[in-house]
Amino acid sequence: MTQGTLLKQITDYANRADPYPLYAELRRTPVSRQDDGVYAVSTYWEILSLLHDPRISSDTRNRLPGMGGTLLADSEEEDTGLPPSFIRLDPPEHDRLRRLAMRPFGPPHTPRRIHDLRGELDRMVTGLIDGLRDRREVDLVDDFAYPFPVMVICRLLGVPHEDEARFHVWAEQIVAGIDPSSSEDPAQRQQAAQRARAELGRYLAGLAEEHRRTPRDDLLSAMVTEQDPRERLTPIEMITTAVLLFIAGHETTVNLITNGMLTLLRNPETLARLRKEPELAVPLVEELLRFEPPVQFLPQRTALTDIDIAGTVIPKGAPIWLVLASGNRDPRRFEDPDRFDPERVDNQHFGFGSGVHYCFGAPLARLEAQIALTQLARRLGDPGLAEDPPPYRRNPVLRGPRHLKIAFDGVVG
Repeated sequence: MTQGTLLKQITDYANRADPYPLYAELRRTPVSRQDDGVYAVSTYWEILSLLHDPRISSDTRNRLPGMGGTLLADSEEEDTGLPPSFIRLDPPEHDRLRRLAMRPFGPPHTPRRIHDLRGELDRMVTGLIDGLRDRREVDLVDDFAYPFPVMVICRLLGVPHEDEARFHVWAEQIVAGIDPSSSEDPAQRQQAAQRARAELGRYLAGLAEEHRRTPRDDLLSAMVTEQDPRERLTPIEMITTAVLLFIAGHETTVNLITNGMLTLLRNPETLARLRKEPELAVPLVEELLRFEPPVQFLPQRTALTDIDIAGTVIPKGAPIWLVLASGNRDPRRFEDPDRFDPERVDNQHFGFGSGVHYCFGAPLARLEAQIALTQLARRLGDPGLAEDPPPYRRNPVLRGPRHLKIAFDGVVG
């Protein structure tokens, strides 16, 4: 194995259960050129620098031909009729669209949106756990970690939860479009992702029209009824933003909750503490975001000019992968980084990225994980892993178990 083949090894499904030894090997060279032309950045301070560097573009249209790397789909191609979402754009257009999308979501215009959801989130979690009363073994993904964030994003956006069977297929195809390790034909995979994005966009556009006629307390209604033309998304911008929020609003949170419960079951003393000390949930979730981040790397960055970093020059137009999960375990930044420590201080992790593209939904994801893990710890009697390691999702970017079988003695309370 050479530095030039490490990313290929990391994205190989055979290493999905534990890629961290490979990340440690990758960090030996903070910026390394892979055999396919990708520049992998794997150490904390270098990643942080580039996340805040305006010379790094999130728009793959800035990639120069022949510079290497596989163009992963954000599913924005002309035949979909949808332009890139704002996470695939650079300032100033990114900043404008993000600001408009934030108006109905959070501060300063809607400061209590997430806070006021707490009671509903508690009730959702309670209902899902109550539904496990007659069980002694569950698949945490299918029975809890997937349904809960889907219920939340449906409530937040104003999407009928009973349509889950329809949009689940689209969501899976869209997420498959950002999988760099798939053995399928990349062109066919991306075309399928583009078609799914277009279908989801048409579905959400139809809902938005319904909400225009009969507004409700949700994001779609807020976006389509904004009266100030200076603060209003265009119809096509509204659709691309809604698609982004819908997918990002549940896919990563599923991983956060599942990785969290897996880590707690591997650390039973911490699970016992959380059961007795629910206030531990706040620092515990921060440590989970460092220790087992739901997004492992950002594979769609491009150098807008030659960039000299850590003794390596990344040439203009070259593809860059920012390996967030590796930076989160960098011993130059975190003491004893391979130890799970909920009381870790100065925990400035990359669980939600950093810079202008810092995760839009971080406050909601934190709250969902805190509530979910606290109630699971309190209410599942003597839980244990039925299989370790569990089977993982194919996608190395959004890394998490596909199934997590848990045996327990019953539901408490």
